Amino acid sequence: MQEHDELQSRLRNCLQTILELEPDLEDLEIGHDLMKELNMLKTFMKKLDSVDLEEDDVLRIEKATANFLKELEGPLSLYRKQQAARHYLQ
Repeated sequence: MQEHDELQSRLRNCLQTILELEPDLEDLEIGHDLMKELNMLKTFMKKLDSVDLEEDDVLRIEKATANFLKELEGPLSLYRKQQAARHYLQ
């Protein structure tokens, strides 16, 4: 049971990390394409307690999350610089 709780916690952390980017992602050009997937992640998080998890599955999701975040580094960095510049100019 403790292992299952740890796996759920790790998975929940991955999903929450992605969902925390939602406000920034909405404003990116690719953001509108991602909103449907983010809504599916939210729905999945609500059902997470009933999901059977295996270590390999969670590892794969952790790697996929890391890759996703890495791919977003450039677009999010540029977006945040633009936002900072706009804020500074106001």
